[in-house]
Amino acid sequence: MKNKINWNFDNSYSRLSNVFKENIEPVSVKNPELVILNEDLAKSLELNFSNVSRNELSSLFTGNSLPNGSNSIAQAYAGHQFGYFTMLGDGRAVLIGEHITSKNKRYDIQFKGSGRTAFSRNGDGRAALGPMLREYIISEAINYLNIPSTRSLAVAKTGENIIREKLLKGAVLTRVASSHIRVGTFQYIAAREKIEDLNILLSYVIDRHYPQINNSKNKALQLLKVVMNKQINLVIDWMRVGFIHGVMNTDNMSISGETIDYGPCAFMDTYDPKTVFSSIDKTGRYAYCNQPAIIKWNLSRFAECLIPIIHKDQNQAVLMATEIINSFDKIYEEKWLNMMRNKLGLIEKDEKDKSLILDLLKWMHINKADYTNTFCNLMDENNLKNKIYENSDFLDWKKKWKLRLLKKNKSLNDCVKLMNSVNPLVIPRNHKVEEAIDAAEQNNLEPTYQLLEILKKPYSFQKNTSIYQMPIISNKNYQTFCGT
Repeated sequence: MKNKINWNFDNSYSRLSNVFKENIEPVSVKNPELVILNEDLAKSLELNFSNVSRNELSSLFTGNSLPNGSNSIAQAYAGHQFGYFTMLGDGRAVLIGEHITSKNKRYDIQFKGSGRTAFSRNGDGRAALGPMLREYIISEAINYLNIPSTRSLAVAKTGENIIREKLLKGAVLTRVASSHIRVGTFQYIAAREKIEDLNILLSYVIDRHYPQINNSKNKALQLLKVVMNKQINLVIDWMRVGFIHGVMNTDNMSISGETIDYGPCAFMDTYDPKTVFSSIDKTGRYAYCNQPAIIKWNLSRFAECLIPIIHKDQNQAVLMATEIINSFDKIYEEKWLNMMRNKLGLIEKDEKDKSLILDLLKWMHINKADYTNTFCNLMDENNLKNKIYENSDFLDWKKKWKLRLLKKNKSLNDCVKLMNSVNPLVIPRNHKVEEAIDAAEQNNLEPTYQLLEILKKPYSFQKNTSIYQMPIISNKNYQTFCGT
């Protein structure tokens, strides 16, 4: 199968000691059946599935057969889940190997829903078709929105039912990531209190992700700075498009700066900073408006792990790490303001920009305006006509905005061009995602294909764009669920 597909594995993480992982193969399934294969992603990975039968693909993407060169492991990690520390690990996932392209780019290939491991904690290690399709759709949407993300190569059914609140169809997702190393990975190793293992992990992460800091005087401190900036950029992008991750535990935060672990995730329709979709987030810990603060909280936990290798003097190490973490708010606010300026086409800076931005967000909140469509309306007044945009307060704000646009002597065309680059016309609307999943569970993949196709060009008007722009207004609160 290697010759047919062009796999090129070099499994560096599996060569680490057993402290970091468990050697284990996926649990075989009864009746594997490929549901969807990401041909575009396969092409970018230089993988060729054209000469492989559907039966072979079904066997491959459920773990019944593994490609030559693979070496499957379950990774060990810990995590603060809703603020409470727990020793965890890949309880339903198996990393089959690291595929390297001709450009020397390294990618983890992981099966999610592939059966029990040593970290399953009494779980069955399986996943349901619906949540795996959700991750496929949303991760692809995030990727095409130009936001760093893990991606989905395939979804395959297992032919077995899994027991949750009811019987569900079992499935395996094949996930592709620059790596699956998390803040929780460092927490797991730090909790063991063996500094040699912590140094091994530090060196591995720097060599794999950030070789440019290998010559730093203090590698641990520099890694903290780099990861913090990566995470600030990531959450800024989430806020830009109205994405709500839903379960920002420390084990769901990638050291590489990619969006990872799409569980109860969704996109905000009506603008409300306190929006929560996750059925298990009863307190709003991971609400839209709280995401930056949670990123900072998670980074603080990461910094704690690094204290023993930042400086031999613990007090000095704490001071050095604290100084970096304390810089978060200023960096975030500046980047957030610049992001919002871009969304409004505000070229250059003006001291009144923040007030202008906050006035718009306040209006959107009070009037229950759609977050994505409000910016679409500003880019094209004739599109998405809605009486809400005839509101006198909105029209007054709009006059101030247009005066601001012209203040810096830039043409409106330049402003709109900037807006077009950062404001999506389409997002994976919650009802469209549910429609696609419901149809797929009835063996109809056409809505999934149509949705994925429109999401490939979110910043361009396409033939069917308008169908995917309008939210459904309902009295029923939309909820999403963890895919366990």
